[in-house]
Formats: sequence, C-alpha cells, structure tokens
Amino acid sequence: MWIEPSPNKATESLKQASAKGNPKPAVVEAVEPGSIGEALGFEPGDKIITINGKKPNDLIDYQFLIAEEELHLEIVDKKGKIHNLDLEKEVDEGLGLSFTEALFDGLLQCNNHCPFCFIDQQPPGKRQTLYLKDDDYRLSFLYGSYLTLTNLQEADWKRIETQRLSPLFVSVHATEPTLRSKLLKNPRAGLLMEQLDWFSKRNLQIHAQIVVCPDINDGAALKQTLLDLAEYGKGQWPVVLSTAIVPVGLTKFRPQEDGLSPVKERCARDVINQVEHLQNEFQESLGSRFAWLSDEWYLIAGMPLPPRNAYEELPQQENGVGTIRAFLEAMDQATKALPKKLTSPKTCSWVVGQLVKNALTPACDRLNKIEGLKISLFGLPSPYWGQEKVVTGLLTGQDLIDGLKGLKLGAELLLPSVMLKEGRPVFLDDMTLLELRNALEVPIRVVHGADDIVAAAIGDIEEIH
Repeated sequence: MWIEPSPNKATESLKQASAKGNPKPAVVEAVEPGSIGEALGFEPGDKIITINGKKPNDLIDYQFLIAEEELHLEIVDKKGKIHNLDLEKEVDEGLGLSFTEALFDGLLQCNNHCPFCFIDQQPPGKRQTLYLKDDDYRLSFLYGSYLTLTNLQEADWKRIETQRLSPLFVSVHATEPTLRSKLLKNPRAGLLMEQLDWFSKRNLQIHAQIVVCPDINDGAALKQTLLDLAEYGKGQWPVVLSTAIVPVGLTKFRPQEDGLSPVKERCARDVINQVEHLQNEFQESLGSRFAWLSDEWYLIAGMPLPPRNAYEELPQQENGVGTIRAFLEAMDQATKALPKKLTSPKTCSWVVGQLVKNALTPACDRLNKIEGLKISLFGLPSPYWGQEKVVTGLLTGQDLIDGLKGLKLGAELLLPSVMLKEGRPVFLDDMTLLELRNALEVPIRVVHGADDIVAAAIGDIEEIH
C-alpha cells in the first residue's frame, strides 16, 4: 500500500529542487472561513516563508511553530509582494490554513530494492507520481503510509524523539536480520530489532506490516516474526500496537527472474490457520489478537471472513484488514430501512474487483429485493496487471472498458472511489473518468461508501462528473 504523492511534490522531489535545510515556502491551498487566517487576509496561492524566523520543513514543523502565542509571519502574496505580520492568539490555536503539500523540503524516497515492490511492477510512461517510492517518516506519521526505517539519518531519529512522532507505520516483513536484509536488498534492513529497542526506550510506538512472499518469509519465518513483534506488544506502553499480514501482489510487469511466486489457495489456507492459532495465544498473553490478516487471504482461500468483533478496533483497516467486514457492517446499517418499492423503476450497475464480488453479492441481493430496482454487480479481473482476481482499488480504466463494454449497465454505473486518485478523476492507468464515461456511453456516479451506494441505488438519477 502506498499513498501517491501529489504532482508538485513529485516534481520537486525528483528534481531535488529543495535541499534539506532549505525548504520551499508553504503554499496556501485553502483558508477556513471565520479563521485567523481569513481575518489576516490570507488567500489561496499565498506563501509562508518563515514563522518566528524559522522555515518550516513540512506540515509537522508548521503545526509546532504556530502553537506559540505570539507569531511573526513572513509571507509572499500571489503577486510576489512580501508582507510581515505580527499577531497574538491563544496557545495551540490554529490559523485555519491548509497547504498544497505536506512536505516543503521534498520527499524522502526509498533506498531499498525489494523485488515485491508494487511500484517497480508498473509499466513505464504513466504519471510521474506513480513511480515515487515514498519512505518518509513524516508521511507515515501524518497519513499512515508505511516506511522501512532504512533511510533515516541521525537528525531524523532525533526529530522523531523530540517531536514525539508516534505511532509510525513500519514495513517489517521479517525480524531475522539476514532474511530482512535479503527481502529489502539492503544491509541496513537488518537493524530492525535494534530500532525497535530504540522506540521502546523512548516510549514511542509503531504499527507493523508483513508482506508474505511464499517460500521466503512464510511458515517458520512468519511465526518467528510475529512472536518477535509480540514481545514488543507487551506492557502498559507497548511498542508494537498491531501487525498486519498481507499477501504479496505480483503483476505481469515484474521481472520473471525475481524468485517470487503468487499466493494461491493452499498457501492462503496455511497462513490463515497459522495466524489464527497465534491470535489465540496473543489474546491470552496480550489481551488482543495483535496480528491480523488482510481480507485478501480469506478471499483467495475461499473462506468466510472473520466476524466484525475479531478485528477489535480495526487498527489496520486502511491496510485492507477488515475493510470488507466493516463495509458489510455499514451496508447492514444503511439497508435497515429500505423502501419496499421505487416510485419509478430503475436499473443500474455496480462494479468491483473480481476478488471481492462474492463477499458483496449478499448486499447487492438485499437491494434487489426492492420492487422496481435492478442493480447488477460486476466483478472484473485486471488484464492490465495480469491478475484474474484483483481488489477493487487496482482496477484501471482500461480494465473497466474491457470488462463492461457492450454489457447492459442500466441508467448509470456506480463506481467505487477507491479506483480513482484522491482528489482527481483519474485511474491508475492515467485514463480519466470522462474518457471512461465516453467509452461506455453510460452516466457514471462515483460512490464513497455504503450510504452512498444505497442512496445512489434508490435515489434519482444524477450523474456526477
């Protein structure tokens, strides 16, 4: 899993235009109505150069700097004019500003060479941001993206400690030093256990992730990794708060000599049995299941998903752990008070990845009990990635055209928002939503969750561009 950086951040990072210690100004994207920022006259496009004489390196620095009661701001407006503002406010009161970037000094990129890296398994020639390997501890703290801890310098460790940047999200994969170094193809990867000790001494915490590669870090290696991490999950202030286990994802663009093999049904069942057994042990020793399998394991194995309470507080939901179960729970709530009949008959379609279709079919069947409604659920493979069974978020625009062209889609197509880049109507293959709509010749409604899907199914036709 990775969070695709924005185009501006990507461009600056690749050009190395912003050296460490000399960050670019923070560019204002929006101003909250009624905020201090609005009262001061801030507008989108204005740039903050310094706060109390210091240049913020990123959004975290900005938040720390504006927490003071007295502020001196050096600003450049959209016309290039420099302003100096002095103000007094309540301690910790914000200015009501949001910015075009979270990082003002560029992105810390990955220095590993993992053969299973999804970013390296893409075709060339797509948008630049798809090829950036984010391994930045600041984005991990802000947004929950995973990092490996292999590229941190002494100043970075000091800052994590001083600013209490916790929890971070760490890709572990294996705790045995030689195996982790082999997986990441980086000798510094073998320092993980020492790094966990560092977190422990400072009462800082992490969420862990393990990408399982069959015949490499599964079996005995996976058990040892989970037991090692669980040792750091003990006490009133555990270092490791949770662990997610996800299957390796392989595409047709990967090097054929990478030594990797996909997760198949037998492997998935073995991993499920192994982890669920350990979950019972962790429940007794830690008071929590501690380690959770992503939904794909159960879907690949053809086994039912665990009940909702098995995921506790869903600490790794953004990593695909319990995502479908949480969605089904939300669908249960959203469909409690359905109409028995629609005023006007309606037909529409809902598209998802083939891997999740069976899990979502009961929810679709529930909607189809409404008289006058016919919603068709399509589960598609991904010829683009070369995967027959794929999660919804990896479907590309071309996959949708290949899978839906010529089918009866009804009055509109319900398209889950996870297929699109956040904030932009574009798919992973750079096809735009408009291009898809023109190719399929059907109105498209982007849906963002259970409530949205139910509202779209039983509501009036309204195309969202």
